[in-house]
Amino acid sequence: MGRIKLGNSEIDGEATDQNGTKIAIEIKTYNDDVVRGLGQLCEALAFGYDKAFLVTTIRKAKKIDQTTFKHYGWKLIGVDSKGKIHEVC
Repeated sequence: MGRIKLGNSEIDGEATDQNGTKIAIEIKTYNDDVVRGLGQLCEALAFGYDKAFLVTTIRKAKKIDQTTFKHYGWKLIGVDSKGKIHEVC
């Protein structure tokens, strides 16, 4: 997975599901700015991605207000200290 330039920003990666749906992936560490990540995902959708996923630590993911994610149908993914993936929203 590598960074992908989209207009004024970049996303960390992309995936395609079995139906050909393009998914933008933005990864934020515990110290990163989540609001900036939301902007990056908005830009990705403007550039033709069908879905948007924000990945961060499970601790940080549980503290994020999920309203924006639910409104736009985005996914919020948390990764715990053992590397287990949790869909928070």
